[in-house]
Amino acid sequence: MTCPFDRAQALEQRQRDQAIAAQLARPRSTGPSLTHCQDCDREIPAARQALGGMTRCVPCQTTFEKGAHR
Repeated sequence: MTCPFDRAQALEQRQRDQAIAAQLARPRSTGPSLTHCQDCDREIPAARQALGGMTRCVPCQTTFEKGAHR
C-alpha cells in the first residue's frame, strides 16, 4: 500500500514540473536588453541584461506581472 505522504509528494512534484514546463514554453523577449529600467530608471544588473530583451528591473517586472494576472 502506498503511503499518503508519498502520493502527496509525487503529486506536488508533478504540479511543480508542469508549472516549470509552462513557464519555459512561454515566449520570451529577444534582442538587446535595456541598461536601465523603463519604469523606474534604475540600472538593470548585467546578469539580467545577458538574458536578452529585458526592459525592467526585477521589482518593476514583478509588479508588472502581478498586475497583468488580475
